[in-house]
Amino acid sequence: MTDPRAQTVGDLGERALLARIFAALSGSSRALVGPGDDAAVLAAPDGRVVVSTDTLVHGPDFRLAWSSGLDLGWKAAAVNLADIAAMGARPTALVVALALPDETQAAFVDDLARGLRAACDALAPGCAVEGGDLTASDTLTIAITVLGVLDGADPVLRSGARAGDTVAVAGTLGAAARGLALLFDRFRSADGTPIPVDEAALTAAERHDLRAQLRPAPPIAQGPAAAGGGATAMMDVSDGLLLDARRMAEASEVRIDLDPALDEHALRGGEDHALLACFPPGIALPAGFRPIGRVLARAADAPDRDGFVTVGGAPVTGRGGWDPHRDWDAVRG
Repeated sequence: MTDPRAQTVGDLGERALLARIFAALSGSSRALVGPGDDAAVLAAPDGRVVVSTDTLVHGPDFRLAWSSGLDLGWKAAAVNLADIAAMGARPTALVVALALPDETQAAFVDDLARGLRAACDALAPGCAVEGGDLTASDTLTIAITVLGVLDGADPVLRSGARAGDTVAVAGTLGAAARGLALLFDRFRSADGTPIPVDEAALTAAERHDLRAQLRPAPPIAQGPAAAGGGATAMMDVSDGLLLDARRMAEASEVRIDLDPALDEHALRGGEDHALLACFPPGIALPAGFRPIGRVLARAADAPDRDGFVTVGGAPVTGRGGWDPHRDWDAVRG
């Protein structure tokens, strides 16, 4: 007889695995019609729905040697919730698709579901997993669609920054990048294969950075607060501050000048999912935001590469962040 603790998704099949996932999520639904039917039915109080999607793939996005099921569920939820918050909206529902190798431990999937729920409960109370899909794959993949509501407010876009605005951030910058560097520097074998983390070998600061990488805690509530506080532009910092600030500056047709006191991890690291926002000059920043730069007019003849983002007035070089098509390595672990 198969030990229940060692059952795989291949042993259970779809019906039994879904029953376990529903058990982990029981009581969290806020939908008019929640999980269990062909589709969920959600309320849209002001007639508008904010929607985004993100995918985590074993290899380019995570390593099982480094991440538990709880870690992955938490992170998969957090990175999606941040996209809704970055529009000034309130997250209300997640729809989750899992592609699972047959040999995946069922207990791992239980933990993944618990991680999804824990992140929603902690970061966006009232948001829950309301449905999804299961399929088989050689590569573990977590794809999430997240929905949110604006509660009568206007969405905050990337394209609204204006010269004179204060550039501010809520959340951490650089910790997740330090955590990732820690994993690659100290928890790989001689041939580059990821190996389990020995937390006993870490300092308190290193454990903090590792947690920022594996279980980021973006400031979801600050998104609607920024919208209510007059934010002219906003986005989450997922791929690196320099890269994401450039995206905002390009969309707004301005130059963003960042504080030269920011270090390289803060400037070029990603995955903290902090909220980058611009506010009109002279207004008080909402609680949780701190200034890190200013918006300037962009010279019409400025070169494309150098004209959008500067640090202390100086042009920056390099991509400034993460590009999944260039930067990932193929060793899963």
